[in-house]
Amino acid sequence: MKRKKKLLTVVLLTLSVLPLNAQRQWTLDDCISYAMQNNITLQKSRLQQQSAAEDVKGQKGALLPTLNASTNQSVGYRPWQDAGVATVTNGQVNAKVDKTYYNGAYNLNAQWTVWNGGRNRNNVRLSQLTQQQAELSVAEQANSIEERISQLYVQCLYLNEAINVSRAALETSKKNEERGREMVEVGLLAQADLAQLTAQRANDEYNIVEAESQLANYKQQLRQLLQLTADADFDIAFNAPLPWGGNDLNEQALSDIPALQAVYEQALASRPEIESARLGIESSKVSLDIAKAGWLPTLNLTGGVSTSTNSLSNNGWGNQIKTNVNMNGGLSLNIPIFDGRQTKTNVAKARIQQQQAMLDLQDQQQQLYQTIEGYWLDATTNQQKFRAASTSVTSSQASFDLLQEQFNVGLKNIVELMTGKDNLLQAQQNQLQAKYLTLLNQQMLRFYGSSDLRIEN
Repeated sequence: MKRKKKLLTVVLLTLSVLPLNAQRQWTLDDCISYAMQNNITLQKSRLQQQSAAEDVKGQKGALLPTLNASTNQSVGYRPWQDAGVATVTNGQVNAKVDKTYYNGAYNLNAQWTVWNGGRNRNNVRLSQLTQQQAELSVAEQANSIEERISQLYVQCLYLNEAINVSRAALETSKKNEERGREMVEVGLLAQADLAQLTAQRANDEYNIVEAESQLANYKQQLRQLLQLTADADFDIAFNAPLPWGGNDLNEQALSDIPALQAVYEQALASRPEIESARLGIESSKVSLDIAKAGWLPTLNLTGGVSTSTNSLSNNGWGNQIKTNVNMNGGLSLNIPIFDGRQTKTNVAKARIQQQQAMLDLQDQQQQLYQTIEGYWLDATTNQQKFRAASTSVTSSQASFDLLQEQFNVGLKNIVELMTGKDNLLQAQQNQLQAKYLTLLNQQMLRFYGSSDLRIEN
């Protein structure tokens, strides 16, 4: 029994320690999905969308009649009242003077705007367009967050692989330094040359520290974008395949790049910022109609029921409520003649707003084309660089291997060895950078050319 208790204690302690030591690794999809749900800026945009939906309901309610009930209760006092009301009770006459009295009034009023130049219906249409723009704003914000997360994530992947390359270079430097010490001992290498090998090893260690610092910085930016606290469980899943890259990133980087014009045309039909700009033009047209309604007459239908009571009356409260009922109804027509140029000014400003909306659409289209063109040029250029860098890595590796063999037997000097190693490291770094930049820009082109919008509520 004691052994079972001890075993259970050990298991519980082990399970309690594991979550502290094991750190969750986030894939790119994990980061994006989490941000879609928890990003504060995105949540604020969704609240604005909900507010716009409530505005639509409010504007629709303005089309309905209004009904109001009111009452007024008051007490009066007449201090010098000397005549009152005589009553007969059991054959006796009593005279009562009421100096204090009580009044009650009850009203029920209704009003309905039959026609106001179409202003109410246009307000409904305008609020609906505003709601659609709010929804597109959420999609636009989500797209922006997804783009930024993808950029930071790919940068982390690049730096992680670059660190691995630098570590391999460091191992080579350590071997060269060790070989240099052996050659100094037998008189085949000068002490100054060994010092250069030591400096090379130290420089490789510095490069690793610098790259790790950059990686930590990008992780911090990604953490901040996800709005995770410093103690949150977060790390990059470096070995997980990219959702759009597959398992072979080299092959993906060499795949065909989407055509620039095709991506742009698809983006024009699907990007939320373009659709929002189009809705802005439509909204400006509706605003112009609302402004013009100021020149048109307004027709209102009104009606009401009222009654009152007074404590000085000989009638009872219920009888007074009945006999004092007053009903009324009517039509009111308001024809604007001169309003101090207010309507004319509103119409002129609405026309200016319409022109501004058209220019906003053109500006959004130009910015969209410039963005897509930039991604397309970067993808094309970096793909060419990746091909060239891959060839350079192969030749540089073969050259360095040969230099190292010749150095070990004393046929090459330290300068030639270090130059060959630097060339190899530079070629490897260039290859990695070109590969990940190509992958990122390829994905951005697919992202802009996709008709699917990521909106998670």
